[in-house]
Formats: sequence, structure tokens, C-alpha cells
Amino acid sequence: MSTFNKGIAKAEVTLKWDPSPLGAPDNDLDLIAATYTRDAPHGAPAYLVHFDSRFSPDGTINLNRDSRTGKGFGPDEIMTLELNRLSETYTRVVVGVVIQQGEGRKVFGEVENTAVLVHEGHTELAASDFAEVAQSTAATVAEFLRDETGEWRFHPVLRGFDADPNTFTGLMGS
Repeated sequence: MSTFNKGIAKAEVTLKWDPSPLGAPDNDLDLIAATYTRDAPHGAPAYLVHFDSRFSPDGTINLNRDSRTGKGFGPDEIMTLELNRLSETYTRVVVGVVIQQGEGRKVFGEVENTAVLVHEGHTELAASDFAEVAQSTAATVAEFLRDETGEWRFHPVLRGFDADPNTFTGLMGS
């Protein structure tokens, strides 16, 4: 049986925030994507895409822009997910945001004008200003799941964590 419902082929996640006030330590927020296989859809990811590893092994997930300060125009970080090209081995992709904790503990509520947007083409799938997770240091913002037909579906998921970047990468798929 064929269907007229098309899954998500290519999604983009953008993140922005305002720079720190003059004289204050920089705010450094990071987008992270974690991929999970059919055999292990939760727990430790098969691989991560983040500021220190900006491209997936097969080139389907890319961190196109990375900021350490929030300075500049438009989105400070941009991640592209070409889900239609992702191997059938992978059935779940979770995208999160984490605050680097270099100058002491900082939560989303302390970073001015944060915003994350998930979209496919011109269609907005989800948007958040992190108000719901204001006391968190990290949050999941999107989940993409491959359904039984092989199509990718989007599930909005805003879930806060109180975790440093290393710990968060192990928790975000739970």
C-alpha cells in the first residue's frame, strides 16, 4: 500500500542567544545531535555531532555554524540533518542544547534571548525560548524517529537536564 504522507527528508535546527554583558564571561551554548540504532534506540548514542566533531561519519548531519559568544547576526549555531540519506541502521536522532560551564554554573534563564527553531524547509516544526527549562543547563529540543514505513517523523521534546556537556550526551537519549 502506498501513502501520500511524506516523512521529513531534511531538517534544520538553529540556535541563537545574546552575547554576555561587557566584562562578563562569554555565554557558550552548543547544539548536539545524537544518533541511535535500531538495536539500541536509547542510552549511549552510536555517534555524536557537536562543536568538536562537526560532521557525522556519512556526512548526513552537519554543524554548519558554531559560536562561542552569541555575537553576530541571525542564528549563532545551525545544524542540518539530512535524514533521508541516513543509513537504515539508524532509527532515532535526538538534538539537544548544552551550556558550556567554563566560568561556573549557568542555566538557560541566565542567558538573554535564547531561542531554538526546528524547521523543514519553510515549515516550522518547533520553537522554544527555553522558559520551560529555565533552571536547566542542558535540554533536548527535538527527536526524529524512523517509522515502520522507513519515513522520518518529528516529535517535539523539550526536556531539561542539570548536567555538564559530557554527562548530557549520555543522558539525552534516555
